[in-house]
Amino acid sequence: MGKTVIIIGAGPAGLTAAYELLDRTDYKVIICEATSDIGGISKTINYKGNRIDIGGHRFFSKSDRVMKWWLNILPLQGKPSRDDILLGRSIPLAKEGKRKPIRSEKFITFPAPDPEKAERVMLVRKRLSRIFFLRKFFNYPITINLETIKNLGLARIFRIGVSYLWICIFPIKPEKSLEDFFINRFGKELYQTFFKDYTEKVWGVPCVKIKPEWGAQRVKGLSITKTILHALKNLFSSQKSIEQKKVETSLIEQFLYPKYGPGQMWETVANEIKKAGGEILLNHQVTGLKTDGTKILSTTIKNITTGEEFDIVGDIFFSSMPVKNLVRGLNPPAPSDIQEIAAGLVYRDFITVGLLLKKLKIQNASKIKTVNNIVPDNWIYVQERDVKLGRIQIFNNWSPYMVKNPENIWIGLEYFCNMGDDLWSMPDDDFARFVIEELERIDFIYKNDVLDYTVIRMPKTYPAYFGTYDKFNILREFLDPFGNLYLIGRNGMHRYNNADHSMLTAMVAVDNIVNGSYDKNSIWAVNTEEEYHEEK
Repeated sequence: MGKTVIIIGAGPAGLTAAYELLDRTDYKVIICEATSDIGGISKTINYKGNRIDIGGHRFFSKSDRVMKWWLNILPLQGKPSRDDILLGRSIPLAKEGKRKPIRSEKFITFPAPDPEKAERVMLVRKRLSRIFFLRKFFNYPITINLETIKNLGLARIFRIGVSYLWICIFPIKPEKSLEDFFINRFGKELYQTFFKDYTEKVWGVPCVKIKPEWGAQRVKGLSITKTILHALKNLFSSQKSIEQKKVETSLIEQFLYPKYGPGQMWETVANEIKKAGGEILLNHQVTGLKTDGTKILSTTIKNITTGEEFDIVGDIFFSSMPVKNLVRGLNPPAPSDIQEIAAGLVYRDFITVGLLLKKLKIQNASKIKTVNNIVPDNWIYVQERDVKLGRIQIFNNWSPYMVKNPENIWIGLEYFCNMGDDLWSMPDDDFARFVIEELERIDFIYKNDVLDYTVIRMPKTYPAYFGTYDKFNILREFLDPFGNLYLIGRNGMHRYNNADHSMLTAMVAVDNIVNGSYDKNSIWAVNTEEEYHEEK
């Protein structure tokens, strides 16, 4: 047995690091997870047979490495798994109950496929996200078509066009805020119509107080020009590759999705980690890290169930826990200025309400072709200013297997809040009534069609680009010299990454360890350098 590696957090980054280490080294790997769940915010919650995806997770990446990694764990439905290929097995044929061999030109009859493997697959899903504003649907990203013109009116369309042309000629330089970032790409009128209110609903602060880096992380090269060019390209192209490498993330038209939600991916990975000898300690919170000033020596871990505390000595440490908690746990303590920066980092918290319904009222207002009489959206951005609701997920459209009874409609209502505020502190039953009233107000449901509900709170879901974020480089300069400490993932790096970028930070960190490199810059470069951008 080689070195001992302690990984803090069993989200996508932590689980990826463990899987890669066990696959490529002989190290002993121990994962400490403070909650009772696998997957972090990428987990899937099963409520009476109805599954909830926290936040909505499209499995799509510009990285071939990540795409292959996912499909190695969960193959495409109807395609062979890695084990099938290695064993010379074949693809099922639906009509004859036979399978066409991969390594032979003959048809051979095999026993029935493993039912368990048939459940562990990826689906290819069509993507549709729209904005709900003025009690009407708008395409997302916004497209200037007859329906949009009708919904907005010619006067507003004219103002949008003029303001966009103006900013193309006179861009804001330098960009000092997220407001500057949006205006430079969409013009002031479109920004105020579709971006300002929703973004401030998400973060709880004015866009002028948010650093432009958030836009660089989440929107990157998207603009009105690229949206129009993408629409024109689709008129003359029939390419529907899953990779969609030259397509902005906000413009992709299909994606992969685990049959039973994102949690299925990470639960499968966790099982593989255990089979390979890794340990996963659930309900075990890391409360302290002992250092000698140049490296981490051990962690102090609290068993949440029993209250017992104990130390584990390690050689290498990966942390995907919130940076503010990591700094707070250092022993000896970090300098006061570092503690102050860490304490000032801000996170936005999140509440999802799962609502089971007989039907949606809004279906009669949709002119887009529907499936099973349900509006076809994966999620809907709620721009309406008279409600606090931020986004609506329709789980039936992510995967039909997310819903126990296909005759019912299972939706997720997403609210952005701060831990301890009025929304966060509201009792579950009161909050559910509040949500139902908001949905009725925007003519989305009939109250009498509600069959059941559940309320789920997720703390520290979104690392924020305000507070002391403008001093984060000082924090990084303090932590990077700890040679055996690797910060990975969304909260570990205080960066609003997608799951694939969080996974890449773990993969690159393991690459460095295997190659004997101590350079942390390659990890921080994920999703910032051109190699990881939406397009090359």
